[in-house]
Amino acid sequence: MQKPKSFRPWQPEQTTLLPPSPREWLSEDHQVYFLLDLVDELDLSEILIPAQAKDPRGEKGFDPRMMTMLLLYAYCVGTVSSRKIERACYEDLAFRVLTGNQQPDHSRISEFRRRNLDALKDLFVQILRLCQKAGMVSLGHVALDGTKVQANASKRKAMSHERMLRAEKELAKEINALMRKAEILDAQEDRRYGKGKLGSELPDELRRRQDRLARIRQARKEMEAETAAAAARQRQEHAEEAQAEAASARGADAPADEQTELTRKAEAAAAKAKATREKANEAAEDAGLQPPDLEPLACDAMPRRGLARKADGTPTAKTQRNFTDPDSHLMQSGGSYLQGYNCQLAVDSDHQVIVAVGVSNQPPDVEHLEPMLERIVASAGALPDVMTMDAGYWSDDHSGHCEGLGIDAYIATGRLQHGQPPPAKRGPLPRDADTKTRMARKLRSKKGSRIYAQRKAIVEPVNGQIKEGRGLRRFLLRGLEKVNGEWHLIAATHNLLKLFRHRRSQQQALLAASG
Repeated sequence: MQKPKSFRPWQPEQTTLLPPSPREWLSEDHQVYFLLDLVDELDLSEILIPAQAKDPRGEKGFDPRMMTMLLLYAYCVGTVSSRKIERACYEDLAFRVLTGNQQPDHSRISEFRRRNLDALKDLFVQILRLCQKAGMVSLGHVALDGTKVQANASKRKAMSHERMLRAEKELAKEINALMRKAEILDAQEDRRYGKGKLGSELPDELRRRQDRLARIRQARKEMEAETAAAAARQRQEHAEEAQAEAASARGADAPADEQTELTRKAEAAAAKAKATREKANEAAEDAGLQPPDLEPLACDAMPRRGLARKADGTPTAKTQRNFTDPDSHLMQSGGSYLQGYNCQLAVDSDHQVIVAVGVSNQPPDVEHLEPMLERIVASAGALPDVMTMDAGYWSDDHSGHCEGLGIDAYIATGRLQHGQPPPAKRGPLPRDADTKTRMARKLRSKKGSRIYAQRKAIVEPVNGQIKEGRGLRRFLLRGLEKVNGEWHLIAATHNLLKLFRHRRSQQQALLAASG
């Protein structure tokens, strides 16, 4: 008689006879061990020093180095929710090995990320430096692209300025009607039950409407303060330009009537700028905000959001503001609209390492080129030799700016309409050809078409690796400043994955060579 098939012993209730080694739980080349070795290569003093300065009494906290590596690994594998990270520390072997079998709760994970977001953002440059040291970045060819990432907010939670005004009036009428009804019921119930006993649901109904009215009114005031500040900045720029033109005319000994006219225009522009500045300050004070910053943006600062507004700085009827994340903006992406942010990526062609990042709530890409060039220098240490960009970055000024910096730029000038023949590749270029025509001819050349064709293979896969591969299609945090920190963390972990795979391939090559 044939013996029945036997199986391996399965006794989940039995404990191990000897303490197991974590090195036996995962493969030797697992990413967790790479991160554990990376701790000594990173400068975590900005995280460690504030933590060590705390009161030593009380319960011992988790090691900040472990918490940092935990967040880095979580973002590497696309787990960003603090509750999911906490659960993974119990259920996922890789997380348990990384934490030394410790399980920080979700509130500590969330608080650690919130408190150290700026320091975590600075890890992007440190990891980029490690990639450069490993020979993964040459800055020979860098592709720039912007991608729209959804905010932690729904576009259905936005309201236009016109609808806000209408809702305020309607809610005010409803509140007055409920107040009158409540007064009648109060009088009736006072006669029936005695004073001080209401006995109806009207106060809760009133409170809900009053809270909603307060939220809508505050959102409207903040929107009006933002558009007023934008108008004040624009008027200030016009005043400075008019003043410079008048000063130039005086320095060139222009005719007296011309100088008088330019001086008059400069004084009028200055008066308008002063009036709009006062209006912007009043709008900010009415909204309970700090006075607006009317100074020009720093050279590496992302552009400000341009909400639609009238000449006097008031919002248009269709200007919207989101209640959940007021800093986010309604943006077109893939033929539809999402409530999100414009996230910029500059990617080196050698190993698809990100060399600069930025986030703004301004949908068009064209305003992001110059600050992104400054960020490439700040993070990577130099400008690239060649840059490729799609038509969203095209402008005559950008072409000249890149040329002045010594960058061989290839910027698409637009898409050809259906049935329209492409411009000629050969033949003499007209003497009166403008900058756009010259760039179009450059892209149509054999060299230009070959270089520009590489753009989609450099930067677009990075967007896919972030959004599809790791599932980071939506921000967890809210507000432009926090989203900027999270985007830096996402980019840093992208480079971390590239560095891990590069070092692993080098080790495998050495093992193969040694036999």
